[in-house]
Amino acid sequence: MSGGGLRVEEHPDRLVVTLDRPEKRNAIDADLIAALHEVCAELEARPRLLLLTGGAEGIFAGGADIGQLRERGRLDALAAINSAAFARIRALPMPSVAAVDGPALGGGAELAYACDLRVCTAHAVFGQPEVRLGILAGAGGDPPAAGAGR
Repeated sequence: MSGGGLRVEEHPDRLVVTLDRPEKRNAIDADLIAALHEVCAELEARPRLLLLTGGAEGIFAGGADIGQLRERGRLDALAAINSAAFARIRALPMPSVAAVDGPALGGGAELAYACDLRVCTAHAVFGQPEVRLGILAGAGGDPPAAGAGR
């Protein structure tokens, strides 16, 4: 299973899902969100641990694909595609882990927050730079409370 900006390695006990859009700093676009829904469907049907990573490029995810955001209209915004995918990750029946080695910004931070655990290197950076554009984090930008979980 791969595509939509993801590389997926299937193992008996886990799925290793790597964001794979290095030319776009692993920016989250509609295709990547659709691919995350496919991953969630697989994990809902056959529960295993989800390990989500940004790959070897040193970037977890640089946020939303700004070029694609410019093309979206009001109805796209109301559809809240990112928040629906992130809520689905939060609701998975088995643990999810974000392995973060570098920037996790905007939607990338929200994606990491959707996971049950975040394992970070010293290079991990979380941020919501969209506030400089007058945009609020709309897909789950609040980090989970300490001790919160299932």
